[in-house]
Amino acid sequence: MKALAVGGTEDHIHLLLSLPSSLSIAKAMRELKSASSRWMHESGVNDFEWQEGYGAFSIGHAQLEATLAYIARQEEHHRKRDYQQEFIAFLKKHHVEYDPRYVWG
Repeated sequence: MKALAVGGTEDHIHLLLSLPSSLSIAKAMRELKSASSRWMHESGVNDFEWQEGYGAFSIGHAQLEATLAYIARQEEHHRKRDYQQEFIAFLKKHHVEYDPRYVWG
């Protein structure tokens, strides 16, 4: 996989990844979480842990520039709306069904 953009704030991260067709999103996230957790702990950050789940969305080439800009502006963006509010609004906007009991675990 190739990271095209990485950004976020203290409570979440956004990644724009290019995945080969042979790599599932679930496997990519498992590898990413495992390697980054190991690195954090080896770096002396012992209170780091990922949440159990994740949200994954695909984009088309036409959305690439807007997505890169969105990831780059995370701190500014979240001064107006926190991550949880934004995520629920995103799910609703794109008509993604969800169970609130499982969104934040």
